[in-house]
Amino acid sequence: MQPDATRQAPPARAPSPPSPLETHIAQAVQAAGGWLPFDRFMHLALYAPGLGYYARDARQFGLLPGGPSNSGGGSDFVTAPELSPLFGEALAVQVAEALRHTGSDEVWEFGAGSGALAAQVLDGLARLGQPLARYTIVDVSGALRARQQARLAAHAGVVRWVDALPDAMAGVVIGNEVLDAMPVKLLARTGGVWHERGVAFSEPFEPSALAWRAQPAIESEANPFTWADRPTDLRPPLEVPGTHDYVTELHPQQRAFIATLAERLRAGPGGAAFFIDYGFPEAEYWHPQRSMGTLACHRAHRMDDAPLQDVGEKDITAHVDFTGIALAAQDAGLTVLGYTSQARFLLNCGIAARMEAADLPTRANAMKLLAEHEMGELFKVIGLATGEGWAACGFAQGDRCHAL
Repeated sequence: MQPDATRQAPPARAPSPPSPLETHIAQAVQAAGGWLPFDRFMHLALYAPGLGYYARDARQFGLLPGGPSNSGGGSDFVTAPELSPLFGEALAVQVAEALRHTGSDEVWEFGAGSGALAAQVLDGLARLGQPLARYTIVDVSGALRARQQARLAAHAGVVRWVDALPDAMAGVVIGNEVLDAMPVKLLARTGGVWHERGVAFSEPFEPSALAWRAQPAIESEANPFTWADRPTDLRPPLEVPGTHDYVTELHPQQRAFIATLAERLRAGPGGAAFFIDYGFPEAEYWHPQRSMGTLACHRAHRMDDAPLQDVGEKDITAHVDFTGIALAAQDAGLTVLGYTSQARFLLNCGIAARMEAADLPTRANAMKLLAEHEMGELFKVIGLATGEGWAACGFAQGDRCHAL
């Protein structure tokens, strides 16, 4: 069949108008003089009220990939508590020990997600016979709070929700994949000169009208935002050898969070904290070969490195600098109880015996928490406490504090 010589190519599609979140961020860029630090962009993309990724009424996580499209049923990623209930049961062993050592009867969880970890820890503490007066969830997402309340209905008499820390607090704090979602600053070394990387308007976008000035050359360029670098005095905490181009992150909000938490715990009777997340000590984080940094986006169980595209439709994360967390804790008067891999921590807390008693599917999923090529090595656990601390069971073997 001969092609129709008179057929014309379809007209180029006009780019979609900016979303409400993109318009909100564009207004922030404009108010900042046309350049917005990336940590501010990341904050708005994730947490802008009613618009940001974690503030919208959508299911971000909790379902495994599956179905014909392997889409994850509408979720973007799965965390350890959704993967296996044995995660929270093992963590409950450490929490129970910490409650006894600190003489407290309250657990605080930051960023409780679907409520799966809270349910597992509450059930685990009950099985261990550990008294608990209150389980407090600190979460700024109203949509997630509704999911948590439904999942934790059986514990309604113990669980409460707050959106800010009190001036003084006591108890055991836990946070799973909380630190990685805190906004980071971006640094870029180009031509041997360090710059802070921020966000500006792309060429086809007209900021004064918050609309497109011209048709982008290709559809993928239909993005209101682009990268823009400015010279800076900011530097990584370690000198990065060489002069090759290098992109990395700084974590001032993570350190500020730890300092604030320490202040509130020390203002009260005291307590302990355990954070589980993916990350490295500083020598690995700022290794010369880690030249593209750790910033990543997650959507439909796939990763990309384009946080300026599809803003609000995907998670934005960066790995945790655990050396920075430990130093911030010590500077604020806390003791580092230990630092180790997630696999070693869970084994120290008795997950192996629980796996032996579980059915085959539960064992298989629990192995993903332990395997080095899955979550066992990339994820780490750090324990902090007021006072002198104690020999916490989760770090009994394989403690890596010497590597921080």
